[in-house]
Amino acid sequence: MDKRCIGIDIGGTTVKMGMFEPDGTLVEKWEIPTRKEEGGRYILEDIAASVRKKTAECGLSLSDFSGAGMGLPGPVMPDGHIEFCVNLGWKAGNPQQTLSALLDGMQVKSGNDANVAALGEMWQGGGRGYKNLVMVTLGTGVGGGVILNERIWPGMQGVGGEIGHIHVIEGETEACNCGGYGCLEQVASATGIAREARRLLAADKRDSVLRSKEKITAKDVLSAARDGDALALTVVETSCRYLGWALAAVTMVLDPQAYIIGGGVSKAGTFLTEKIKKYHDKLSPMATRKADVVLATLGNDAGIYGAAKLVLG
Repeated sequence: MDKRCIGIDIGGTTVKMGMFEPDGTLVEKWEIPTRKEEGGRYILEDIAASVRKKTAECGLSLSDFSGAGMGLPGPVMPDGHIEFCVNLGWKAGNPQQTLSALLDGMQVKSGNDANVAALGEMWQGGGRGYKNLVMVTLGTGVGGGVILNERIWPGMQGVGGEIGHIHVIEGETEACNCGGYGCLEQVASATGIAREARRLLAADKRDSVLRSKEKITAKDVLSAARDGDALALTVVETSCRYLGWALAAVTMVLDPQAYIIGGGVSKAGTFLTEKIKKYHDKLSPMATRKADVVLATLGNDAGIYGAAKLVLG
């Protein structure tokens, strides 16, 4: 019998874990809090203890597993080395070597969480059937992951796929979280869409249902746009135009088969993806076969699926 494996997705609030069959069947799923105190020194110990407990509950031992995969919130080198994971408090080290030692030498592989989520979507989600894809996660920020020939492409220093920090807006005066100005994230993330709406409300005197909102969210903007609110529609068109612009630039470099759109903003569904595709297709005239723009389907489980796939190869 082929051995099972463990998929681990380390977030700033919780660590999600899953036990998988080699064919991608999710057998068990659980999570633990991420203890970030003291520079995150307890996180890997907590993960190892939780894996041991869960395997014992299932009547298994560590030797019954082929290994564990791990998604980390930061750049990861091919050997598992990280310089930092800001959200965890980690500095230079090799978490996969540390976790392997805590699990009696079990094989551990790791990657950036966005890249790992992209791998999960390719394997068992919205990207099934594609070998070359780019995943775009539209949440608090804009994340991305690149899969070429069914493998993660992390780039020279682990920042491959950082689509949210492509420069698209000239003259932007507010700084992005990365320290730059005019990043895609500033106009296409949930935070960016809400910010764009506030700016337009201040500059445009049109009536809008958004004026009655005390604290505008991206969900409010997308809902109002779908109901035909003209000002909200202007905001959504602006965000999708910048997204399409950035993805058209990616197409001219990577020429992927598909873009997989995930994250909280993607709950707007085809209302959103059709607009992104409209601008992408218009701005990539040389690509005669246009990339598909489809929705992610694994939600918050994409990370554990991708982490498991790291091990299974």
